[in-house]
Amino acid sequence: MKSTDDLQERLIARYEDAEMQRKTYRTAYTDREFLSRPETRGIRIQLEMLKPDLVQQEHGIDSTIVVYGSARFKSLEDAQQLHAAAMQSGDSAAIAKAEQALGHAHYYEEARRFGRIVTEHSLHCDEHQRLFICTGGGPGIMEAANRGAMEAGGKSVGLNIILPHEQEPNPYITPELSFKFHYFAM
Repeated sequence: MKSTDDLQERLIARYEDAEMQRKTYRTAYTDREFLSRPETRGIRIQLEMLKPDLVQQEHGIDSTIVVYGSARFKSLEDAQQLHAAAMQSGDSAAIAKAEQALGHAHYYEEARRFGRIVTEHSLHCDEHQRLFICTGGGPGIMEAANRGAMEAGGKSVGLNIILPHEQEPNPYITPELSFKFHYFAM
């Protein structure tokens, strides 16, 4: 009797250890190796579309105005600081770059104003008629539009992409609406 109980306990322990370790026993959605296979690319793409869609629905976001533009443009304040530092250094290349930044700063400021105008208008609309600023989540024009929305007291969305040596989400995106994507097309 005892040997049968020992054998049964050993079989159960062996079965549990082997099954829990086996790749095939893991549920598909928890198996990172499985989800990373080339054959599951379509599923990953669907998930990249579904996640932000569901989160935006939870936040009452039905419609967005998408703003993309140069990531290189600086705010007027930042461009002025860059110019002052360049002038102080006397470096002609730095001065030329700073003057270019000053020349482009009005685009940043217009995108910022646009984000603010859209948000201020939308805050007075019925819930299902509101428009929300949505950007690529990076610096420059995208940052400006998110910034204008934030300064107006509204929410804004950032759709960031994983790129080598590239951006982090700008600080003006509503934190819970800042998304990271693997696939650029998404």
